[in-house]
Amino acid sequence: MDIPIVLIIYRRPDTTAQVLAALRPLRPARLFVVADGPHPDRPADQARVTATRDLIERIEWPCRVDRIYAEVNMGLRRRVESGLHAVFDQVERAVILEDDCIADPHWFRFAQELLDRYVAAPSVGLISGMNPDLRRRRPESASYFFSRYTFCWGWATWRRAWQHYDGAMADWPQLRDSGWLETQLRDRRAVRFWRRVFDAVYAGAVDSWAYRWTYSCWRAGMLGAVPVVNMVSNVGFGNQATHTTAAHSPFAARPRSAPAFPLRHPPAVVVDRRRDDYFQRTLYDPRLPTRILWRLQRLLRRS
Repeated sequence: MDIPIVLIIYRRPDTTAQVLAALRPLRPARLFVVADGPHPDRPADQARVTATRDLIERIEWPCRVDRIYAEVNMGLRRRVESGLHAVFDQVERAVILEDDCIADPHWFRFAQELLDRYVAAPSVGLISGMNPDLRRRRPESASYFFSRYTFCWGWATWRRAWQHYDGAMADWPQLRDSGWLETQLRDRRAVRFWRRVFDAVYAGAVDSWAYRWTYSCWRAGMLGAVPVVNMVSNVGFGNQATHTTAAHSPFAARPRSAPAFPLRHPPAVVVDRRRDDYFQRTLYDPRLPTRILWRLQRLLRRS
């Protein structure tokens, strides 16, 4: 495994141990560990942060470990942003996993092949490991497709893509008023939804690096390559999570599988609009309360 792996950790020794156990057979040669510091208002944080970092000291395979540790709490967005900036100051490409994302072993081969294939393709910004399509799988002509959405439970990217990351979203007010979103999205409801999201993120009401990454990719005209099967499970849903707190979500701990090799490549780097329309309806539809949406998704998964 010659691609550097970035592992983002905080205070979850249980899930971090599972991620490290899944990495052990791959024996990656270089591991960047990005860690936030304990929160001053949470007395239990120090012990959990220490226990999580102790797991890194027990790695037994030959591996260069670069520790990018914060001694004080920075918050999820600032820690991920600054950590990935530090990583891409040193390497040209990397695979990124958070402390609750377990990848199918074949995903690393998948990611490496696509990182090589699209290294000089400015319209490709990332390689995703997750596929949030809950419908029954149908025969596919290609092993992956391209989406405007930046699915980041297990992903890979290059320095040349991450350099477009715009944490400040400085141009958002002008873009919002210029009709820019209407050129990105075909649906008026989708435009309203993403306008509200980007307004909240820009104002600091939502502490999310991932929405800022989505915005940055759209600004730079970059798409994500998404496997036709789900290759990464998020095992961290629950009350210890920062955002994924709903333990009964249909996206929690989803089964993993792998496409057949050799991979079958799409003929062009273009958005799969049929799939993106589905993702907009089921993941980002502002009209449906979350509980109703999950029930609909369960029905879709059984259909």
